[in-house]
Amino acid sequence: MAEIDAKQLEEGRELCLDFDKLDKIAQTGQPVVPVVVQDADSGEVLILAYANRQALEHALREGVATFWSTSRNQLWVKGATSGDTLELVEVRVNCEQNSLLYRVRPIGEGACHTQGTDGRARSSCYYRRIVDGQLEFV
Repeated sequence: MAEIDAKQLEEGRELCLDFDKLDKIAQTGQPVVPVVVQDADSGEVLILAYANRQALEHALREGVATFWSTSRNQLWVKGATSGDTLELVEVRVNCEQNSLLYRVRPIGEGACHTQGTDGRARSSCYYRRIVDGQLEFV
């Protein structure tokens, strides 16, 4: 992926998908599985993240969405700094046992670390769609 600053990546309309993401994760040597995070009440998909054994055990024990940050290479308890916690309702495992589904209830303003024009956390990380090869806010 071409170098692009975080603001342009998160707020821009240019499509710049990181097709190398899984290669980058593999290079960390940390064993992880993908975690789809879904609002248990609305069904909205909020985040795609990753969990290792430590993150999953913490999530189950504490009842809060917990991941392994593949960029910082550390445990990531969603909401620990922002206050936008995701209360864990249940954890589901897919048929091949190689991914997880966290069904959650958001506590706070939103699930995404980015903010909308109102200055509040976005409810989901999926706030743009592809239209004619460009990104459009929904």
